[in-house]
Amino acid sequence: MSDSATKTSPLHERHVALGAKMADFGGWSMPIEYPGGGVVAEHTAVRERVGLFDVSHLGNASVSGPGAKDFLNRCLTNDLDRIQPGQAQYTMCCAEDGGVVDDMIAYLRSEDEVLLIPNAANTAAVVRMLQEAPGRPEEVVVEDQHEDHAILALQGPRVDEVMEEVGLPTGHGYMSFVEARWGQVPVTVCRTGYTGERGYELVCAVADAPGLWDALMTAMGPVGGLACGLGARDTLRTEMGYALHGNELSLQITPVMARTGWAVGWSKPEFWGREALVAQKEAKESRLSGGLVVTGRGIPRAGCQVLRDGQEVGTVTSGTFSPTRRQGVALALLDRGVQQGDQLVVDVRGREVPVEVTRPPFVSGGAAD
Repeated sequence: MSDSATKTSPLHERHVALGAKMADFGGWSMPIEYPGGGVVAEHTAVRERVGLFDVSHLGNASVSGPGAKDFLNRCLTNDLDRIQPGQAQYTMCCAEDGGVVDDMIAYLRSEDEVLLIPNAANTAAVVRMLQEAPGRPEEVVVEDQHEDHAILALQGPRVDEVMEEVGLPTGHGYMSFVEARWGQVPVTVCRTGYTGERGYELVCAVADAPGLWDALMTAMGPVGGLACGLGARDTLRTEMGYALHGNELSLQITPVMARTGWAVGWSKPEFWGREALVAQKEAKESRLSGGLVVTGRGIPRAGCQVLRDGQEVGTVTSGTFSPTRRQGVALALLDRGVQQGDQLVVDVRGREVPVEVTRPPFVSGGAAD
């Protein structure tokens, strides 16, 4: 990977050869879409068949040593005691005021080893907080392995056919993982993803990523699979109502506001930001995340005001055209008085776009199948 200001994935040359439109994403040059249909075609491939994403910009951190799990459980929001080795958990790293430094997946390898996959731009901050955490046992080591590993995401209802064709394991339960081999190559096969469809995320060494990418591209050709960029990843996650850090979660938007309190171990005696989050939950004063479906014409975008009778009642955090529904959809922070089914408008560059408040997801996915 590049040491320049903008990093590149180990698959960068593959994307360029395919003619991908590249853009900066969290400090990484990543594919946004490919020729031959772009975002809509790639989105549809994932919903109906299968798509392959390079998500090597995502972080990779190891927390290991005696008591690693218990140490993390005193830091991150979710309760690692809820899962067993070989299972994964969505969790968050919060500041003391409850703001979200980052959200991530924690893969519990053992009581003494946990793999964390944070977001690209926030990996260094998460690692630093864990390394500097008061009370971290000396024997617990936190390592930033961001540029040592690549991550490929294979997603879609026909994903198992492709996995089996290349000889990788399938069938393990949602939010679980297995340590496997592709030939002689070690691959962590995770039943996770960010699209709402059945899928796997494959973690391997940087040097092994191009060969694995090539094999998967070949195997998914007969079932109509496509290489997919981060543009389709965003439309897919928005249709499912999945939060994106920097949009639905941030240092200003807490898990309470984002309705991700299901990923908070409220009964735990200790985790970063606990007192602030408990107080906010009990006060019931903050805005809450909700969904909007456009009932006329137009596409809400992040930052647009949500209005009722000319008065602001919310702000759009993510908005897009839904290729599945063929209409605009959005996630927004809304006043607590706004109810499901309410008819509102979004100010899109001075034009009022009518919307209906609808609880996400906006489409049905097969992720947990």
